[in-house]
Order: sequence, then structure tokens, then C-alpha cells
Amino acid sequence: MVATVNVQQITGPSGSKTYSNITTSTRLQTKDQFAPNDTSYPIPIPSSGFKYSYWMNICLDLSGTFTKINNIKFWSDGAIGWNFGTNGELRRGKRDSGDQGCPDASYEQAAGTEGDTGYTIEDVINGHDYYKGQSTPTQNVANDASGSKCQVDTTDYTSAGKTKHLALQCKIASDAIQGEQTDEVLSFSYDEI
Repeated sequence: MVATVNVQQITGPSGSKTYSNITTSTRLQTKDQFAPNDTSYPIPIPSSGFKYSYWMNICLDLSGTFTKINNIKFWSDGAIGWNFGTNGELRRGKRDSGDQGCPDASYEQAAGTEGDTGYTIEDVINGHDYYKGQSTPTQNVANDASGSKCQVDTTDYTSAGKTKHLALQCKIASDAIQGEQTDEVLSFSYDEI
């Protein structure tokens, strides 16, 4: 037998999280919700500075019959084709050392001003507590290419459960191009025995 592995988006407060399977796509937006087809909460282009999506928490859900799953990695094609403007990016939370995934006990619901901007991951007051105190609290996902994959989780999973998660976020500059962007493929890999 083999494991069943689903990519899931996590939303809601830590005491009552909701896990939703991402079957084909999802959408970064300015609300903490799983709504791949909802265009009601786009990320506005700021008149100056930056605006942010709410960070999106994603993990793998492991089930089925397996002996062990480990070495969980994440990557992009190395060229995110979205127009973020100058110094804009698709980013993820980054740790100074060790794997980059956030343990379930450190999950934090995304927040901000709905319809306007999310709190940036590194914000000293409202940022993501697991990442904001690091010397470099975010990394551009374009740098997580196939030759330099992000090590999400080094745990040895021997039974069903959720892996550590990543916090993804869009950073949009004042010279970004308005409009819906093309789909991007982001990938996970893992070892299974």
C-alpha cells in the first residue's frame, strides 16, 4: 500500500482550524479564507510602499498505509511569472536554521485589513510569531527552485497526520500591473517507505 497525500490550506483561529484540500488551485487574497474562485478580495496596488496578501498556511495531510514519510520539500519553477512591481515577490516564512516549516503548535491565523492588505510576515507587532524574529524572516519563492528546494520538514512521520506548514504571501509594489495573474505551479516532494 502507499500513502495518500493531500496539499491543504489551513484557515481560521488556532483553536478551530479548518483544513481544505487544494485539488487544483487556490488564491492568495486579502482575507483568511479558502476560496479558490472568489475574486472579491484582490490585493490592491498601493499608491506607494507595499500591500500584502494575507499569508496562506499550507501543509501536507498524510493518510493511508505507509511505513515512513520524511524529507518534505517545496519548490517553484524558479521564475514566478506574476507582476509584483519593484521589489515585490511571492514569499514564504524563513527560519535562520533548521527546516522551514512551522509546527502545528505555532500556527497563526492570517490577519490584516480585509480587502486592503494583510500584515506582513515580518511585522514586529502583527507578523507571524514563528518567523518575524529571524534575521531574514522571509524568502522569495522564486529562489526555491528545483536545484535549491526549501526543506519544509525533517520529521519522520510513521502514522497519519499533518506535516509542518509553510506561510506564503504576496508582496505588491506601487508599480505592479493590475489584473488577474496567470497560474503558477508550486510543488512538494517527500520520501516514502
